[in-house]
Amino acid sequence: MIEYSMLSLPGGRDNNEDYITKASHGDDMCFILCDGLGGHDCGEVASAYVAGVVAEEFSLYGDSPNFLADAFNKAQQGLLKLQEERGMTNAMKTTMVVLVVTSELIKWAHIGDSRLYHFYGDFTKYERTRDHSMVQILKDMGEIDEGQMRHHEDRNKLLRVMGAEWSTKNFDLSAVLERGEPKAFALMTDGFWEYVLEEEMMELLRNTQSTDEWLRAMEELVLQRADMTRTDNYSAICVKLN
Repeated sequence: MIEYSMLSLPGGRDNNEDYITKASHGDDMCFILCDGLGGHDCGEVASAYVAGVVAEEFSLYGDSPNFLADAFNKAQQGLLKLQEERGMTNAMKTTMVVLVVTSELIKWAHIGDSRLYHFYGDFTKYERTRDHSMVQILKDMGEIDEGQMRHHEDRNKLLRVMGAEWSTKNFDLSAVLERGEPKAFALMTDGFWEYVLEEEMMELLRNTQSTDEWLRAMEELVLQRADMTRTDNYSAICVKLN
């Protein structure tokens, strides 16, 4: 059984450059979350475009061993072409996180600082994707800790995104997991995860009955802690597998 809930709001901004969507192929599901960069009519176009490419590929052909790599590459090439057509080279960029769930396996891929959290072990343990950002490098070097990443002055300096020229493969692919024991996943833009600590994510997951309750409980923390007159767009997709 796959249960999911999705949310995307502009926060304190005039327009929402985040984009979330899902696609299905038979009983298999694909969840996609993006955070566009570049301002009005740049970031929002980039995020919607690449998410649309991945969703269409999954809807038409479903999963394959190379689906994630092929979809990321196709979306990247299409976005670069779109930039050229609009005379906006290197201006339309976005992060992207994609989660694929089939009857037998789970896998994901990401680029940028939008995150995927994987909760397991009776929802007492987690792992997350590694941000492609300057502050992640500082954390890896031991100069700052996990908590300091959230509000560091350099937190918006990204090292890898869709829409920038790639010299090599710039997205990261997960290992392939078997469905097995109950698992939960949360895909989040930085406007969401900056305001909710990992221990809080797990506690709320354990103490709510549905993905909708879990997502709304986490959103309450965002609303309490963020300055809604100027905060970034915030988006999340919550998925539970039983």
